[in-house]
Amino acid sequence: MKRILLCTTLLAFWAAPVLTQTMQELIDGKNTENVLTHSMGLDRKSYSPLKQINKANIKKLVPIWNASMMNDQGELAQPTVYNGIMYAINGKWTFAIDVETGRQIWRTPTEIESGITRAAFNRGGATIYNGKVFRVTIDNHVLAIDMKTGKQLWNQKFADSKDGFYATGGPIVANGVLISGVAGGESTTRGFLDGWDPDTGKKLWRTYTIPAPGEPGSETWPKNSDAWKYGGGPTWRSGSYDPELDLVYWGTGNAEPYDPRPREGLDSLFTNSVLALRPKTGEVVCYYQYTPNDVYDVDATDEQLLADIRVGGQPRKVMIQANKNGFLYVLDRTNCKLIAAHPVTRVNWATHIDMATGRPVLTDIYKRFAAGEEVEILPSRGTNAVPIAFNPNTGLVYASTWDIPRIQKLAPPKPQVFGAQSTGVDARQPDTKPSDVFGHFAAINPLTGEKKWDVPLTDLPSSAGMLVTGGGLVFTGRLTGEFIALDEDTGKTLWQFKTGSSVNSTAITYTHRGRQYVTVASGLGGILATRYAAAKVPTGGSIWTFALMQE
Repeated sequence: MKRILLCTTLLAFWAAPVLTQTMQELIDGKNTENVLTHSMGLDRKSYSPLKQINKANIKKLVPIWNASMMNDQGELAQPTVYNGIMYAINGKWTFAIDVETGRQIWRTPTEIESGITRAAFNRGGATIYNGKVFRVTIDNHVLAIDMKTGKQLWNQKFADSKDGFYATGGPIVANGVLISGVAGGESTTRGFLDGWDPDTGKKLWRTYTIPAPGEPGSETWPKNSDAWKYGGGPTWRSGSYDPELDLVYWGTGNAEPYDPRPREGLDSLFTNSVLALRPKTGEVVCYYQYTPNDVYDVDATDEQLLADIRVGGQPRKVMIQANKNGFLYVLDRTNCKLIAAHPVTRVNWATHIDMATGRPVLTDIYKRFAAGEEVEILPSRGTNAVPIAFNPNTGLVYASTWDIPRIQKLAPPKPQVFGAQSTGVDARQPDTKPSDVFGHFAAINPLTGEKKWDVPLTDLPSSAGMLVTGGGLVFTGRLTGEFIALDEDTGKTLWQFKTGSSVNSTAITYTHRGRQYVTVASGLGGILATRYAAAKVPTGGSIWTFALMQE
């Protein structure tokens, strides 16, 4: 069992407020002083009604403090806030910070098992509940830290790194259960979700994303084969939760290997799917598979955004996902049935999604690839693992999309070994020049696919999430380090501030003593962001907090 070592920088006479977040607080999210969950709520809308900062005064937005995150491996996680204290995590540290001054209250280093060479970073955010900060570590531990002191309360190891597993996504709390996922979809692994007692760390259940022989869905894997054991389906992002339906929605990742031959070209459930689960038991109630028989590495792990909208004049409970395969989906979250699907970027591997079957209609790309030809696939990813935002007042989705192809062909076959990299393909990126369009910021009608505006990004794509506010602003960022505010109606950049490194995370907004704040993490990290920006942007993690200039 590894240890979390408490740093000796606790403030000597800090009088802490009451640190108990009830499940009802997490569900309501009405207290604008607090940001208790990822994406501003368990529905993952990344929306705030706050409008003290708005289009009329955005040019008066100024930084009021900056805090070092003591890290150069990437800041991809958003912070959370409770009772004037901010909780921020990265691969190396957990911090408690005073939101008014940026002063550190405590910091706790993460001790990683020896021999771990993978870069340690975290997506999602610091999960807080009932006086504890919950997080995962790169070497497959989930742990609880006391919000008042930074001391470790419990620590559970749930997988072994030598078997190809690692963990980067923030857990969530649903109906009193802590739920965490696992990464490793290129490492010949079998994905799963775990449910934990948040008070004791006792494991309550495990649900695998790939069925064993005889279980529902096993017919989509080859008979008399152990391909299912190596099949992928990682759960490396975070889920959403509908308390009325008592359902957690969690996306699963790519099938392994990308070479379809070991999987006999079958659908490979439940890879590239959304699973709707009961949080108390892990029981799967329904599912939808976005990309059957994935050979394109188009994970479906991005968050499922929950909204109540009108469809055909009738109110519907839906979930919306901008999928890495290039399509934006709207599903009925009561039964996981398809409502709409439209491309958000250039797509060449499918012509459209068949509304009768829910399946993509393939182009000749698949047959050419399966026959051994080197093919160019668009997109290499529709979005790079960052949250979209939804304004319930406009009904629009705000997304950062990618418009970059990937070139791949089948690799010589080799045995599948637990923990070994085995995609089954040789892949490369095409040559590019700075004037190329690498992606877009876009405002999209999720039911029709119509774009209200579309801002092309040249030189580099964006790996930042979106935050939309009642002030008519969309906050996001660029790999070159600019934190920006867009006009919600036009996409025009109204304000920007240059941070010291890339903005790869999602901003939050909240109030403190009547003043609206906006906070974002800066720090280049993540495989693709680093691939594209490492030569142009320095590393170095920090947290930036902004407010309107006071007279």
